[in-house]
Amino acid sequence: MRVFLIVSDTYRYDNIGVNRNGGAGVGGLQVRTPELDEFSRDAVVFDSCYISSFPTIPHRCDMTTGRWGFPFHGWQPLLPDEIPVAQRLRDAGMHTQLICDTPHLMSGAHNFWRGFQGYYWTRGQEGDTYVLRLNEPPTRSLPKRKSRQARVHGFDVGLGDIHRWVNREWTWEGDRFAPRTSQIACKWVEQNYKCDNFFLWVDFFDAHEPWDPPEHFVEMYQPGYKGAPMTHPNYGRASWYTREELRNLQAHYAGEATMVSKWVGHLMRKIKDCGIWDDSFIIFTTDHGMYVGEHDRTGKTNIHEDDKRGTWPLYNEITHIPLMIKPPGWKGCVRRREIVQPPDICPTILGAAGVDAPQEMMGRSLAPLLRRGRAAWGRKFAVSASAMTDSEKNMPPFTVTDARWSLHLGAGHPPELYDLARDPAQKRNVVSKHPNKVAKLHAGLIELLEREGAPARRIEIAKSLLAAKGRGAQTDDRAGY
Repeated sequence: MRVFLIVSDTYRYDNIGVNRNGGAGVGGLQVRTPELDEFSRDAVVFDSCYISSFPTIPHRCDMTTGRWGFPFHGWQPLLPDEIPVAQRLRDAGMHTQLICDTPHLMSGAHNFWRGFQGYYWTRGQEGDTYVLRLNEPPTRSLPKRKSRQARVHGFDVGLGDIHRWVNREWTWEGDRFAPRTSQIACKWVEQNYKCDNFFLWVDFFDAHEPWDPPEHFVEMYQPGYKGAPMTHPNYGRASWYTREELRNLQAHYAGEATMVSKWVGHLMRKIKDCGIWDDSFIIFTTDHGMYVGEHDRTGKTNIHEDDKRGTWPLYNEITHIPLMIKPPGWKGCVRRREIVQPPDICPTILGAAGVDAPQEMMGRSLAPLLRRGRAAWGRKFAVSASAMTDSEKNMPPFTVTDARWSLHLGAGHPPELYDLARDPAQKRNVVSKHPNKVAKLHAGLIELLEREGAPARRIEIAKSLLAAKGRGAQTDDRAGY
């Protein structure tokens, strides 16, 4: 079996045209993703896929080990006793290759190379300073309120400025990371397509910020802008930007998403050209989304010193993610509404490769859903969270959803409930009007923690979250905190 896992970081569900169903995407923009739209027409598209552990590294731990990590740990390397999917496949005799430009997979001893016979890292993303250029230090391009800061190498500038400083030779589209990573993956496919027993994981850090696609991608969404380029969100208030600046930030993100679609499509075209498309198992997904103005937020979590709102909740813009899978021989599009999460990807890959998943693996193989017609599934809720702690004061945000209702708990804030069918933007908190729904979703969180064997203290704190008063409790019919 040839198995491809293609991950694009920070890729919102509503970036993909076919997922919007005629509606608007980022900032009301119709993000253009023709290549991913084409892929969806011959794939199983999961409309109710939600993140589990947040953000980048916790998600990839979940995805490659088949468990929910947030009840136990946060951003940390794969532990020695955690066996990633590549190791299980290699032990079963498959050839394994990782190609990425996501710096966190390879830096800081995060151990995601484990199990791979070959692994290739394109350097330079998001402050990955693989070469110093001290004769020409970076310069600040945006005020501190309008860009995420990076105090590294003795410089006090924006993280986007560090990125530009490292990658200063860029001229053409092909210099960017998505094209380079795609081209390396295409070369690998050409050199290995005659092998019928491999696992290739291609991990694009784009559309993660900095958002610096070639200008023609940005001009698709905002022609004529004359101000400073808004290439990096501030991880603070969206209202600190002018209207035109915020639109430019959104245009940069949309342009980056369009560029990623193009180069993921380039890789998929290579698979077709090599004659192995029909008998390959191909997955496209992401780790989380991004706020680009919604809820007066830009970024994915609050790290700006001037934003006093505390830890941000995990609204749909963050938790609802794309997942599309093309099994061998698959024709046509099937859309599934069943609730699925990243831990389901590991046992799905193992099953596709004919490798048994261990019984203790908590994720479920998606194989029953990779066919037409009804399927027994049974999962009723998705739980998304950052790493749990033993402190009630510092408990992270939780989101529990059944795809119709979304409950937000923790992070020192009062509970919030949203009816996604009537209020998809999640602006009207109706927590006091639906106590039974709140209790049911909360019970789903506790059930997951108990099933996963979370520490007793953490389960105890999770049980008390409905009683949280928080800071400045909201009443119904108001926007969230």
